[in-house]
Amino acid sequence: MAPLHLLLRLLAVTAVALAEDPYIFDTWNVNYASLSPLGAPQQVITINGKFPGPRINCTSNNNIVINVFNNLDEPLLFTWNGIQQRKNSWQEGLPGTTCPIPPGTNYTYKFQVKDQIGSYFYYPTTALHRAAGGYGPLDVHSRALIPVPFDWPEAEYNVLAGDWYPKGHVSLKKLLDTGRSLGRPEGVVINGKGGGGNGSNEPMFFMASGKTYRYRFCNVGMKNSINVRIQGHTMKLVELEGSHTVQNVYDSLDIHLGQCYSVLVTANQTPKDYFLVASTRFTKEPLSTTAIIRYNGSNIPAAAEIPKPPEGWLWSLSQFRSFRWNLTASAARPNPQGSYHYGKINITRTIRIVNSASTVDGKLRYAINGVSHTNPDTPLKLAEYFGVADKLFKYDTIKDEPTPESENVITLAPNVMNATFRNFVEIIFENHEKSIQSWHLSGYSFFPVAIEPGRWAPEKRKNYNLIDAVSRHTIQVYPGCWAAIMTTLDNAGMWNLRSMTLERQYLGQQLYISVLSPEKSLRDEYALPPGQLLCGIVKNMPIPADVYH
Repeated sequence: MAPLHLLLRLLAVTAVALAEDPYIFDTWNVNYASLSPLGAPQQVITINGKFPGPRINCTSNNNIVINVFNNLDEPLLFTWNGIQQRKNSWQEGLPGTTCPIPPGTNYTYKFQVKDQIGSYFYYPTTALHRAAGGYGPLDVHSRALIPVPFDWPEAEYNVLAGDWYPKGHVSLKKLLDTGRSLGRPEGVVINGKGGGGNGSNEPMFFMASGKTYRYRFCNVGMKNSINVRIQGHTMKLVELEGSHTVQNVYDSLDIHLGQCYSVLVTANQTPKDYFLVASTRFTKEPLSTTAIIRYNGSNIPAAAEIPKPPEGWLWSLSQFRSFRWNLTASAARPNPQGSYHYGKINITRTIRIVNSASTVDGKLRYAINGVSHTNPDTPLKLAEYFGVADKLFKYDTIKDEPTPESENVITLAPNVMNATFRNFVEIIFENHEKSIQSWHLSGYSFFPVAIEPGRWAPEKRKNYNLIDAVSRHTIQVYPGCWAAIMTTLDNAGMWNLRSMTLERQYLGQQLYISVLSPEKSLRDEYALPPGQLLCGIVKNMPIPADVYH
Protein backbone atom coordinates (compact mmCIF):
# COMPACT_ATOMS: atom_id res chain seq x y z
CA MET A 1 0.00 0.00 0.00
CA ALA A 2 1.26 3.49 -0.83
CA PRO A 3 2.33 5.69 2.09
CA LEU A 4 -0.40 7.94 3.49
CA HIS A 5 1.34 11.16 2.45
CA LEU A 6 1.48 9.96 -1.18
CA LEU A 7 -2.24 9.09 -1.13
CA LEU A 8 -3.08 12.52 0.28
CA ARG A 9 -0.97 14.21 -2.39
CA LEU A 10 -2.71 12.17 -5.10
CA LEU A 11 -6.13 13.12 -3.73
CA ALA A 12 -5.13 16.79 -3.64
CA VAL A 13 -3.90 16.73 -7.25
CA THR A 14 -7.11 14.96 -8.35
CA ALA A 15 -9.27 17.52 -6.55
CA VAL A 16 -7.46 20.40 -8.26
CA ALA A 17 -7.76 18.69 -11.64
CA LEU A 18 -11.50 18.19 -11.21
CA ALA A 19 -12.22 21.63 -9.74
CA GLU A 20 -14.05 24.12 -11.92
CA ASP A 21 -12.80 27.62 -12.50
CA PRO A 22 -14.29 30.17 -10.06
CA TYR A 23 -17.76 31.61 -10.58
CA ILE A 24 -18.89 35.23 -10.34
CA PHE A 25 -22.62 35.81 -9.83
CA ASP A 26 -24.63 38.99 -10.21
CA THR A 27 -28.25 40.07 -10.60
CA TRP A 28 -29.15 42.99 -12.82
CA ASN A 29 -32.39 44.96 -12.69
CA VAL A 30 -32.66 46.95 -15.91
CA ASN A 31 -34.90 50.01 -15.76
CA TYR A 32 -35.53 53.39 -17.31
CA ALA A 33 -34.59 56.48 -15.32
CA SER A 34 -34.72 60.19 -15.93
CA LEU A 35 -31.12 61.48 -15.98
CA SER A 36 -29.33 64.45 -17.51
CA PRO A 37 -26.09 63.36 -19.21
CA LEU A 38 -25.90 66.65 -21.14
CA GLY A 39 -27.77 68.84 -18.67
CA ALA A 40 -31.38 68.26 -19.78
CA PRO A 41 -33.52 65.35 -18.46
CA GLN A 42 -33.98 62.37 -20.76
CA GLN A 43 -34.81 58.68 -20.57
CA VAL A 44 -31.70 56.59 -19.77
CA ILE A 45 -31.29 52.85 -19.25
CA THR A 46 -29.83 51.99 -15.84
CA ILE A 47 -28.68 48.70 -14.33
CA ASN A 48 -29.31 48.38 -10.61
CA GLY A 49 -30.00 52.11 -10.62
CA LYS A 50 -26.59 52.95 -12.13
CA PHE A 51 -25.46 54.54 -15.36
CA PRO A 52 -22.95 53.36 -16.43
CA GLY A 53 -23.90 49.91 -15.18
CA PRO A 54 -22.01 47.83 -12.61
CA ARG A 55 -18.44 46.83 -13.27
CA ILE A 56 -17.84 43.17 -14.05
CA ASN A 57 -14.49 42.67 -12.33
CA CYS A 58 -13.16 39.19 -12.99
CA THR A 59 -10.08 37.07 -13.63
CA SER A 60 -9.08 35.01 -16.66
CA ASN A 61 -11.09 31.76 -16.92
CA ASN A 62 -13.75 32.91 -14.44
CA ASN A 63 -17.30 31.79 -15.16
CA ILE A 64 -19.69 34.74 -15.29
CA VAL A 65 -23.35 34.22 -14.35
CA ILE A 66 -25.64 37.27 -14.64
CA ASN A 67 -29.38 37.06 -14.05
CA VAL A 68 -30.93 39.92 -16.03
CA PHE A 69 -34.42 41.18 -15.14
CA ASN A 70 -35.87 43.20 -17.99
CA ASN A 71 -38.06 45.94 -16.51
CA LEU A 72 -38.22 47.90 -19.77
CA ASP A 73 -41.25 48.00 -22.03
CA GLU A 74 -39.36 46.34 -24.90
CA PRO A 75 -37.37 43.13 -25.47
CA LEU A 76 -33.73 43.36 -24.37
CA LEU A 77 -30.35 41.79 -25.10
CA PHE A 78 -26.79 42.45 -23.91
CA THR A 79 -23.53 41.70 -25.70
CA TRP A 80 -20.06 41.48 -24.18
CA ASN A 81 -17.96 43.49 -26.61
CA GLY A 82 -14.67 41.64 -27.21
CA ILE A 83 -15.27 38.63 -24.96
CA GLN A 84 -14.70 35.68 -27.27
CA GLN A 85 -17.36 33.28 -25.92
CA ARG A 86 -15.37 30.18 -26.82
CA LYS A 87 -17.67 27.54 -28.38
CA ASN A 88 -20.65 29.47 -27.01
CA SER A 89 -22.23 31.90 -29.48
CA TRP A 90 -25.50 31.17 -27.67
CA GLN A 91 -24.47 33.79 -25.10
CA GLU A 92 -23.30 36.42 -27.58
CA GLY A 93 -26.44 38.46 -27.04
CA LEU A 94 -27.14 39.58 -30.61
CA PRO A 95 -30.42 39.35 -32.55
CA GLY A 96 -28.82 36.83 -34.92
CA THR A 97 -27.83 34.44 -32.14
CA THR A 98 -30.12 34.91 -29.16
CA CYS A 99 -33.83 35.49 -28.50
CA PRO A 100 -34.35 38.75 -26.60
CA ILE A 101 -35.59 38.84 -23.01
CA PRO A 102 -39.30 39.77 -23.09
CA PRO A 103 -40.44 42.68 -20.91
CA GLY A 104 -41.23 41.72 -17.34
CA THR A 105 -39.15 38.51 -17.47
CA ASN A 106 -35.58 37.47 -16.75
CA TYR A 107 -32.81 35.45 -18.36
CA THR A 108 -29.47 34.24 -17.00
CA TYR A 109 -26.35 34.71 -19.10
CA LYS A 110 -23.61 32.15 -18.47
CA PHE A 111 -20.21 32.46 -20.13
CA GLN A 112 -16.52 32.05 -19.41
CA VAL A 113 -13.74 34.57 -20.03
CA LYS A 114 -11.58 31.72 -21.26
CA ASP A 115 -7.89 32.52 -21.81
CA GLN A 116 -8.54 36.26 -21.91
CA ILE A 117 -7.31 39.35 -20.12
CA GLY A 118 -7.92 43.03 -20.69
CA SER A 119 -10.44 45.86 -20.90
CA TYR A 120 -13.92 45.43 -22.40
CA PHE A 121 -17.47 46.74 -22.05
CA TYR A 122 -21.01 45.45 -22.41
CA TYR A 123 -24.03 47.17 -23.96
CA PRO A 124 -27.63 46.47 -25.11
CA THR A 125 -28.10 45.36 -28.73
CA THR A 126 -31.87 45.46 -29.19
CA ALA A 127 -33.67 48.31 -30.97
CA LEU A 128 -31.59 51.47 -30.39
CA HIS A 129 -31.13 50.89 -26.66
CA ARG A 130 -27.42 51.58 -26.89
CA ALA A 131 -28.33 55.25 -27.48
CA ALA A 132 -29.99 55.26 -24.03
CA GLY A 133 -26.99 53.89 -22.14
CA GLY A 134 -27.20 50.49 -20.48
CA TYR A 135 -23.47 49.99 -20.93
CA GLY A 136 -20.77 49.28 -18.36
CA PRO A 137 -17.16 48.10 -17.92
CA LEU A 138 -15.91 44.52 -18.04
CA ASP A 139 -12.34 44.05 -16.74
CA VAL A 140 -10.49 40.73 -16.94
CA HIS A 141 -7.35 40.42 -14.81
CA SER A 142 -4.49 37.97 -15.18
CA ARG A 143 -4.46 35.02 -12.82
CA ALA A 144 -2.19 35.43 -9.80
CA LEU A 145 0.42 33.00 -11.19
CA ILE A 146 0.68 34.81 -14.53
CA PRO A 147 3.04 37.82 -14.38
CA VAL A 148 2.03 41.09 -16.04
CA PRO A 149 4.66 43.36 -17.63
CA PHE A 150 4.17 46.28 -15.22
CA ASP A 151 3.95 46.90 -11.50
CA TRP A 152 0.56 46.64 -9.83
CA PRO A 153 -1.01 50.13 -9.94
CA GLU A 154 -2.24 52.02 -6.90
CA ALA A 155 -5.79 51.86 -8.29
CA GLU A 156 -7.71 51.31 -11.52
CA TYR A 157 -10.22 53.64 -13.14
CA ASN A 158 -12.69 52.84 -15.93
CA VAL A 159 -13.29 55.71 -18.34
CA LEU A 160 -16.26 55.03 -20.61
CA ALA A 161 -16.36 57.96 -23.02
CA GLY A 162 -18.29 58.66 -26.18
CA ASP A 163 -20.60 60.93 -28.10
CA TRP A 164 -24.21 61.35 -26.97
CA TYR A 165 -27.63 62.26 -28.39
CA PRO A 166 -30.12 63.96 -26.04
CA LYS A 167 -33.20 63.10 -28.15
CA GLY A 168 -33.73 59.67 -26.60
CA HIS A 169 -33.57 56.23 -28.16
CA VAL A 170 -37.25 56.10 -29.18
CA SER A 171 -36.99 59.31 -31.21
CA LEU A 172 -33.69 58.25 -32.73
CA LYS A 173 -35.07 54.86 -33.77
CA LYS A 174 -38.04 56.58 -35.40
CA LEU A 175 -35.65 58.71 -37.46
CA LEU A 176 -33.90 55.62 -38.81
CA ASP A 177 -37.11 53.67 -39.35
CA THR A 178 -38.54 56.51 -41.45
CA GLY A 179 -35.46 56.65 -43.66
CA ARG A 180 -33.47 59.50 -42.16
CA SER A 181 -30.05 59.73 -40.53
CA LEU A 182 -29.34 60.34 -36.85
CA GLY A 183 -27.35 63.42 -37.73
CA ARG A 184 -24.71 64.90 -35.49
CA PRO A 185 -24.43 64.04 -31.77
CA GLU A 186 -24.74 67.00 -29.42
CA GLY A 187 -22.13 66.21 -26.82
CA VAL A 188 -19.60 63.85 -25.26
CA VAL A 189 -20.02 62.11 -21.93
CA ILE A 190 -17.49 60.51 -19.60
CA ASN A 191 -18.97 57.81 -17.37
CA GLY A 192 -22.44 59.11 -18.16
CA LYS A 193 -21.71 62.75 -17.32
CA GLY A 194 -20.97 65.85 -19.32
CA GLY A 195 -18.18 66.47 -16.82
CA GLY A 196 -16.35 69.75 -16.42
CA GLY A 197 -17.62 70.78 -19.85
CA ASN A 198 -21.09 70.73 -18.29
CA GLY A 199 -20.19 73.07 -15.46
CA SER A 200 -19.34 70.45 -12.82
CA ASN A 201 -16.40 71.07 -10.50
CA GLU A 202 -16.65 67.74 -8.68
CA PRO A 203 -13.68 65.42 -9.25
CA MET A 204 -14.32 62.08 -10.94
CA PHE A 205 -10.91 60.53 -10.18
CA PHE A 206 -8.31 60.93 -7.42
CA MET A 207 -4.56 60.36 -7.41
CA ALA A 208 -1.89 60.51 -4.70
CA SER A 209 1.44 62.19 -5.48
CA GLY A 210 4.07 59.73 -6.66
CA LYS A 211 1.63 56.87 -7.28
CA THR A 212 0.83 55.22 -10.62
CA TYR A 213 -2.73 54.49 -11.75
CA ARG A 214 -4.29 52.39 -14.49
CA TYR A 215 -6.93 54.10 -16.63
CA ARG A 216 -9.03 51.79 -18.82
CA PHE A 217 -10.42 53.90 -21.69
CA CYS A 218 -13.28 52.63 -23.87
CA ASN A 219 -15.09 54.45 -26.68
CA VAL A 220 -18.73 53.59 -26.02
CA GLY A 221 -20.05 56.21 -28.44
CA MET A 222 -22.36 55.84 -31.41
CA LYS A 223 -20.81 57.80 -34.28
CA ASN A 224 -17.40 59.37 -33.65
CA SER A 225 -13.85 58.44 -32.85
CA ILE A 226 -12.56 60.28 -29.80
CA ASN A 227 -9.22 61.53 -28.56
CA VAL A 228 -8.36 61.33 -24.86
CA ARG A 229 -5.63 63.20 -23.04
CA ILE A 230 -4.80 64.29 -19.48
CA GLN A 231 -3.70 67.83 -18.78
CA GLY A 232 -0.02 67.94 -17.82
CA HIS A 233 0.45 64.13 -17.88
CA THR A 234 1.60 61.49 -20.30
CA MET A 235 0.08 58.03 -20.73
CA LYS A 236 2.00 54.76 -21.04
CA LEU A 237 0.05 52.27 -23.15
CA VAL A 238 0.18 48.78 -21.60
CA GLU A 239 -2.86 46.91 -22.97
CA LEU A 240 -5.06 47.17 -26.03
CA GLU A 241 -8.27 45.13 -26.41
CA GLY A 242 -6.94 42.18 -24.45
CA SER A 243 -3.27 42.18 -25.46
CA HIS A 244 -0.22 43.58 -23.69
CA THR A 245 1.55 46.12 -25.87
CA VAL A 246 5.03 47.54 -26.20
CA GLN A 247 4.91 50.32 -23.62
CA ASN A 248 5.15 53.49 -25.67
CA VAL A 249 4.33 56.85 -24.05
CA TYR A 250 1.70 59.16 -25.59
CA ASP A 251 0.42 62.69 -24.96
CA SER A 252 -2.98 61.67 -26.33
CA LEU A 253 -4.67 58.61 -27.81
CA ASP A 254 -7.22 58.21 -30.58
CA ILE A 255 -9.80 55.63 -29.55
CA HIS A 256 -12.22 54.55 -32.23
CA LEU A 257 -15.74 53.18 -31.78
CA GLY A 258 -15.78 49.96 -29.77
CA GLN A 259 -12.11 50.08 -28.80
CA CYS A 260 -10.57 49.91 -25.30
CA TYR A 261 -7.04 50.90 -24.24
CA SER A 262 -5.28 50.64 -20.86
CA VAL A 263 -2.68 53.21 -19.85
CA LEU A 264 -0.55 53.90 -16.79
CA VAL A 265 -0.51 57.47 -15.48
CA THR A 266 1.91 58.58 -12.77
CA ALA A 267 0.93 61.44 -10.47
CA ASN A 268 4.24 63.29 -10.90
CA GLN A 269 2.98 66.87 -11.27
CA THR A 270 2.22 69.68 -8.85
CA PRO A 271 -0.66 68.61 -6.55
CA LYS A 272 -3.80 70.26 -7.93
CA ASP A 273 -6.73 69.47 -10.24
CA TYR A 274 -6.18 68.38 -13.83
CA PHE A 275 -8.61 67.91 -16.70
CA LEU A 276 -9.10 64.59 -18.40
CA VAL A 277 -10.33 65.57 -21.87
CA ALA A 278 -12.36 63.56 -24.38
CA SER A 279 -13.18 65.14 -27.75
CA THR A 280 -14.49 63.88 -31.07
CA ARG A 281 -12.17 63.38 -34.02
CA PHE A 282 -12.61 63.89 -37.77
CA THR A 283 -15.60 66.21 -37.30
CA LYS A 284 -15.99 69.74 -38.62
CA GLU A 285 -16.93 71.08 -35.20
CA PRO A 286 -15.35 68.85 -32.53
CA LEU A 287 -17.41 68.06 -29.44
CA SER A 288 -15.53 67.98 -26.15
CA THR A 289 -15.98 67.39 -22.46
CA THR A 290 -13.78 67.05 -19.40
CA ALA A 291 -13.60 65.21 -16.12
CA ILE A 292 -11.54 66.39 -13.16
CA ILE A 293 -8.65 64.40 -11.72
CA ARG A 294 -7.80 65.66 -8.24
CA TYR A 295 -4.56 65.08 -6.38
CA ASN A 296 -5.38 64.02 -2.82
CA GLY A 297 -5.48 66.95 -0.41
CA SER A 298 -5.40 69.57 -3.15
CA ASN A 299 -7.75 72.53 -3.43
CA ILE A 300 -6.13 74.23 -6.43
CA PRO A 301 -8.40 74.27 -9.51
CA ALA A 302 -7.25 73.02 -12.87
CA ALA A 303 -5.66 75.45 -15.30
CA ALA A 304 -8.15 76.91 -17.75
CA GLU A 305 -6.11 76.02 -20.83
CA ILE A 306 -7.24 72.66 -22.23
CA PRO A 307 -4.68 70.61 -24.18
CA LYS A 308 -5.52 70.65 -27.87
CA PRO A 309 -6.29 67.48 -29.85
CA PRO A 310 -4.20 66.37 -32.84
CA GLU A 311 -5.37 67.18 -36.35
CA GLY A 312 -6.02 64.96 -39.36
CA TRP A 313 -6.31 61.22 -39.87
CA LEU A 314 -2.68 60.80 -40.97
CA TRP A 315 -1.63 61.53 -37.38
CA SER A 316 -4.03 58.84 -36.24
CA LEU A 317 -2.71 56.37 -38.81
CA SER A 318 0.83 57.04 -37.61
CA GLN A 319 -0.25 56.32 -34.04
CA PHE A 320 -1.88 53.04 -35.13
CA ARG A 321 1.40 51.97 -36.71
CA SER A 322 3.21 52.63 -33.43
CA PHE A 323 1.17 49.98 -31.60
CA ARG A 324 3.11 46.74 -31.23
CA TRP A 325 2.39 43.46 -29.49
CA ASN A 326 4.61 42.77 -26.46
CA LEU A 327 6.04 39.44 -27.61
CA THR A 328 7.80 38.71 -24.30
CA ALA A 329 4.81 39.25 -22.00
CA SER A 330 2.58 36.46 -20.79
CA ALA A 331 -1.09 36.60 -21.64
CA ALA A 332 -3.83 34.56 -19.99
CA ARG A 333 -1.64 31.45 -20.23
CA PRO A 334 1.87 30.86 -18.88
CA ASN A 335 3.53 31.30 -22.26
CA PRO A 336 4.52 34.41 -24.22
CA GLN A 337 1.55 35.91 -26.04
CA GLY A 338 3.69 36.35 -29.15
CA SER A 339 4.40 32.64 -29.51
CA TYR A 340 1.57 32.41 -32.06
CA HIS A 341 3.46 33.10 -35.29
CA TYR A 342 0.55 34.22 -37.42
CA GLY A 343 2.81 35.50 -40.21
CA LYS A 344 3.92 31.96 -41.07
CA ILE A 345 0.43 30.54 -41.62
CA ASN A 346 -0.80 30.21 -45.20
CA ILE A 347 -3.91 32.20 -46.06
CA THR A 348 -6.73 29.89 -47.16
CA ARG A 349 -9.35 32.52 -47.99
CA THR A 350 -9.45 36.24 -48.74
CA ILE A 351 -12.66 38.19 -48.16
CA ARG A 352 -12.79 41.78 -49.44
CA ILE A 353 -15.48 43.96 -47.87
CA VAL A 354 -16.66 47.31 -49.20
CA ASN A 355 -19.12 49.38 -47.17
CA SER A 356 -21.73 51.43 -48.97
CA ALA A 357 -24.81 53.58 -48.39
CA SER A 358 -27.87 54.09 -50.56
CA THR A 359 -31.67 54.27 -50.39
CA VAL A 360 -34.11 51.39 -50.71
CA ASP A 361 -37.75 52.39 -51.25
CA GLY A 362 -36.79 55.91 -50.27
CA LYS A 363 -35.20 54.89 -46.97
CA LEU A 364 -31.54 55.07 -46.00
CA ARG A 365 -29.74 51.71 -45.77
CA TYR A 366 -26.12 50.68 -45.26
CA ALA A 367 -24.60 47.56 -46.81
CA ILE A 368 -21.65 45.21 -47.08
CA ASN A 369 -20.84 44.25 -50.68
CA GLY A 370 -24.31 45.35 -51.71
CA VAL A 371 -26.30 43.41 -49.07
CA SER A 372 -27.98 45.22 -46.18
CA HIS A 373 -28.59 42.79 -43.33
CA THR A 374 -32.06 42.26 -41.89
CA ASN A 375 -32.87 40.27 -38.76
CA PRO A 376 -35.72 37.75 -39.02
CA ASP A 377 -37.89 37.09 -35.96
CA THR A 378 -36.00 33.84 -35.41
CA PRO A 379 -32.28 34.20 -34.56
CA LEU A 380 -30.18 32.79 -37.37
CA LYS A 381 -28.20 30.54 -35.05
CA LEU A 382 -31.35 28.94 -33.67
CA ALA A 383 -32.75 28.41 -37.17
CA GLU A 384 -29.52 26.69 -38.14
CA TYR A 385 -29.51 24.51 -35.01
CA PHE A 386 -33.15 23.45 -35.45
CA GLY A 387 -32.58 22.63 -39.13
CA VAL A 388 -34.91 25.31 -40.54
CA ALA A 389 -32.32 27.75 -41.87
CA ASP A 390 -33.60 27.31 -45.42
CA LYS A 391 -36.92 28.84 -44.36
CA LEU A 392 -35.26 32.11 -43.29
CA PHE A 393 -32.05 32.76 -45.18
CA LYS A 394 -29.58 31.68 -47.81
CA TYR A 395 -25.89 31.26 -47.12
CA ASP A 396 -23.31 33.31 -49.02
CA THR A 397 -25.65 36.01 -50.28
CA ILE A 398 -22.49 38.04 -50.79
CA LYS A 399 -19.34 36.81 -52.45
CA ASP A 400 -15.78 37.11 -51.22
CA GLU A 401 -15.13 39.79 -53.84
CA PRO A 402 -17.57 42.70 -54.28
CA THR A 403 -19.01 43.37 -57.71
CA PRO A 404 -18.84 46.79 -59.41
CA GLU A 405 -22.61 47.17 -58.90
CA SER A 406 -22.58 46.40 -55.17
CA GLU A 407 -21.67 49.95 -54.16
CA ASN A 408 -24.76 51.39 -55.83
CA VAL A 409 -27.41 48.66 -55.67
CA ILE A 410 -28.45 47.39 -52.23
CA THR A 411 -30.39 44.21 -51.50
CA LEU A 412 -32.14 43.66 -48.17
CA ALA A 413 -31.65 40.13 -46.77
CA PRO A 414 -30.24 38.20 -43.82
CA ASN A 415 -26.51 38.26 -44.54
CA VAL A 416 -24.89 34.95 -43.54
CA MET A 417 -21.52 33.76 -44.79
CA ASN A 418 -20.40 30.13 -44.63
CA ALA A 419 -16.86 29.55 -43.35
CA THR A 420 -14.66 26.50 -42.92
CA PHE A 421 -13.73 25.56 -39.38
CA ARG A 422 -10.07 26.35 -38.54
CA ASN A 423 -9.36 28.09 -41.84
CA PHE A 424 -6.86 30.98 -41.68
CA VAL A 425 -8.58 33.90 -43.39
CA GLU A 426 -7.63 37.37 -44.54
CA ILE A 427 -10.35 40.04 -44.44
CA ILE A 428 -9.86 43.31 -46.32
CA PHE A 429 -11.98 46.34 -45.41
CA GLU A 430 -12.12 49.01 -48.11
CA ASN A 431 -13.62 52.36 -47.20
CA HIS A 432 -14.59 54.34 -50.28
CA GLU A 433 -16.47 56.94 -48.24
CA LYS A 434 -15.47 60.22 -46.62
CA SER A 435 -16.11 59.18 -43.01
CA ILE A 436 -14.01 56.91 -40.82
CA GLN A 437 -15.34 53.40 -40.22
CA SER A 438 -14.87 51.03 -37.28
CA TRP A 439 -15.44 47.26 -37.51
CA HIS A 440 -15.80 44.61 -34.81
CA LEU A 441 -15.57 40.82 -35.18
CA SER A 442 -17.22 38.85 -32.38
CA GLY A 443 -15.95 35.46 -31.25
CA TYR A 444 -12.35 36.08 -32.27
CA SER A 445 -9.26 38.17 -31.90
CA PHE A 446 -7.50 39.08 -35.12
CA PHE A 447 -4.22 40.59 -36.28
CA PRO A 448 -4.55 44.00 -38.02
CA VAL A 449 -1.57 43.75 -40.32
CA ALA A 450 -1.96 46.96 -42.33
CA ILE A 451 -3.91 50.15 -42.90
CA GLU A 452 -3.02 52.14 -46.03
CA PRO A 453 -4.53 54.75 -48.36
CA GLY A 454 -6.08 53.71 -51.67
CA ARG A 455 -7.43 50.37 -52.86
CA TRP A 456 -6.16 46.96 -51.79
CA ALA A 457 -4.41 44.61 -54.21
CA PRO A 458 -2.56 41.31 -53.58
CA GLU A 459 0.83 42.99 -53.99
CA LYS A 460 0.01 45.12 -50.91
CA ARG A 461 0.77 42.06 -48.78
CA LYS A 462 4.44 42.92 -48.96
CA ASN A 463 3.69 45.82 -46.61
CA TYR A 464 1.98 43.68 -43.95
CA ASN A 465 3.28 43.52 -40.39
CA LEU A 466 3.66 39.76 -40.01
CA ILE A 467 5.58 39.83 -36.74
CA ASP A 468 4.03 41.87 -33.94
CA ALA A 469 0.62 43.27 -34.90
CA VAL A 470 -1.50 43.60 -31.76
CA SER A 471 -4.09 40.85 -31.37
CA ARG A 472 -7.45 42.64 -30.99
CA HIS A 473 -11.12 42.59 -32.06
CA THR A 474 -11.90 46.05 -33.52
CA ILE A 475 -10.22 47.95 -36.35
CA GLN A 476 -10.72 51.42 -37.80
CA VAL A 477 -10.60 52.21 -41.54
CA TYR A 478 -9.82 55.79 -42.48
CA PRO A 479 -11.57 57.57 -45.39
CA GLY A 480 -10.29 56.37 -48.75
CA CYS A 481 -8.20 53.66 -47.10
CA TRP A 482 -8.15 49.90 -46.65
CA ALA A 483 -7.32 47.73 -43.66
CA ALA A 484 -6.26 44.08 -43.62
CA ILE A 485 -6.78 41.64 -40.76
CA MET A 486 -5.93 37.95 -40.33
CA THR A 487 -7.53 35.37 -38.05
CA THR A 488 -8.02 31.64 -37.59
CA LEU A 489 -11.68 30.62 -37.58
CA ASP A 490 -11.16 28.13 -34.75
CA ASN A 491 -14.21 29.11 -32.68
CA ALA A 492 -17.26 27.19 -33.87
CA GLY A 493 -20.54 29.07 -33.79
CA MET A 494 -22.40 31.93 -35.46
CA TRP A 495 -20.39 35.15 -35.18
CA ASN A 496 -21.10 38.74 -36.08
CA LEU A 497 -18.99 41.12 -38.15
CA ARG A 498 -20.43 44.61 -37.72
CA SER A 499 -19.92 48.30 -38.13
CA MET A 500 -19.59 49.89 -34.69
CA THR A 501 -21.36 53.03 -35.94
CA LEU A 502 -24.81 52.66 -34.40
CA GLU A 503 -26.96 53.83 -37.31
CA ARG A 504 -24.90 51.85 -39.84
CA GLN A 505 -25.21 48.69 -37.76
CA TYR A 506 -28.96 49.17 -37.22
CA LEU A 507 -29.55 49.87 -40.92
CA GLY A 508 -27.78 46.76 -42.17
CA GLN A 509 -24.00 47.16 -42.19
CA GLN A 510 -23.24 43.80 -40.61
CA LEU A 511 -23.16 40.10 -41.42
CA TYR A 512 -22.93 36.77 -39.63
CA ILE A 513 -20.26 34.15 -40.19
CA SER A 514 -21.37 30.55 -39.68
CA VAL A 515 -18.43 28.42 -38.54
CA LEU A 516 -19.56 24.81 -38.13
CA SER A 517 -17.45 21.97 -36.83
CA PRO A 518 -17.63 19.14 -39.42
CA GLU A 519 -17.76 16.56 -36.62
CA LYS A 520 -20.53 18.46 -34.80
CA SER A 521 -18.63 17.63 -31.65
CA LEU A 522 -19.24 18.99 -28.17
CA ARG A 523 -15.48 19.35 -28.05
CA ASP A 524 -15.80 22.14 -30.63
CA GLU A 525 -19.14 23.77 -29.78
CA TYR A 526 -21.54 23.66 -26.85
CA ALA A 527 -25.04 22.31 -27.34
CA LEU A 528 -28.09 24.50 -26.84
CA PRO A 529 -27.99 25.45 -23.14
CA PRO A 530 -30.86 24.33 -20.88
CA GLY A 531 -33.36 27.15 -20.42
CA GLN A 532 -32.28 28.97 -23.58
CA LEU A 533 -34.99 31.34 -24.79
CA LEU A 534 -36.80 30.22 -27.95
CA CYS A 535 -38.75 32.49 -30.28
CA GLY A 536 -39.98 32.83 -33.85
CA ILE A 537 -40.62 29.64 -35.81
CA VAL A 538 -38.63 27.47 -33.37
CA LYS A 539 -40.53 28.60 -30.26
CA ASN A 540 -42.71 25.48 -29.98
CA MET A 541 -40.44 23.03 -31.77
CA PRO A 542 -38.94 20.08 -29.85
CA ILE A 543 -35.25 20.38 -29.02
CA PRO A 544 -33.29 18.50 -31.71
CA ALA A 545 -31.64 15.30 -30.49
CA ASP A 546 -27.98 14.54 -31.12
CA VAL A 547 -27.17 17.73 -33.04
CA TYR A 548 -23.83 17.72 -31.23
CA HIS A 549 -22.27 14.63 -29.70
